[in-house]
Amino acid sequence: MDFTLKIWRQKNAKAKGEMFTYRVSGISPDISFFEMLDVLNLQIIAEGGDPVAFDHDCREGICGTCSLYINGRPHGPVSGVTTCQLHMRSFSSGEVIHIEPWRAKAFPVIRDLVVDRSALDRIIQAGGYVSVNSGGIPDANTIPVPKPHADAAFDAAACIGCGACIAACPNAAAMLFVSAKVSHLALLPQGRVEAAQRVQKMVACMDDLGFGNCSNTYACEVECPKLISVTNIARMNREFLSAKLFSEKEKAVRDSL
Repeated sequence: MDFTLKIWRQKNAKAKGEMFTYRVSGISPDISFFEMLDVLNLQIIAEGGDPVAFDHDCREGICGTCSLYINGRPHGPVSGVTTCQLHMRSFSSGEVIHIEPWRAKAFPVIRDLVVDRSALDRIIQAGGYVSVNSGGIPDANTIPVPKPHADAAFDAAACIGCGACIAACPNAAAMLFVSAKVSHLALLPQGRVEAAQRVQKMVACMDDLGFGNCSNTYACEVECPKLISVTNIARMNREFLSAKLFSEKEKAVRDSL
């Protein structure tokens, strides 16, 4: 298989980037998209050029670092897979493939196709944890959890934080990511103790980092490689509203004393 690749090249966040055209040939339909880029980079190096920088780690659809915008879609044309799980048989020989980095204010370009996604880590650090005192804690399996809650928490926890939802959103909103992190803890008894402060801190951090607002286009759900449902956003909104009302009521009680 032969392909024409139009790839975004950019030295850093402040430099001006542009699309470069490359051609690769003799590509097996059974290799992954990243293996095809490996072939391209070997070709570029052999010609004395600088290889294209792209982010990857596990190449098993787990780590979420394979953040590429391919032909106008995060992770490419196949639903429910990450870029590292995308194979070249998903394209037609002779096709022109456009490859770009995520586009979001909170995701500055580091180099070429690599963006800084540490904003997602900061959101998790703001409140995505459970505090447990040591000693006297019962085993986890002795705490009853309703099956529907356990299933929903597991589905939300499948989020790998790749940022595809943000790249797909016209407003670069991080609502699906944040709601998945809020949901998988809020649905479990271990997470209820800090649920109110968690959702408020994570939403505040998300806003401070410059992510946009959700306008219910559902593009995030469509492009999510782990098929995270937008019902998590509704759950997060309920958690946030409940937490705000409770904190305001608590403040009113304190002020009246």
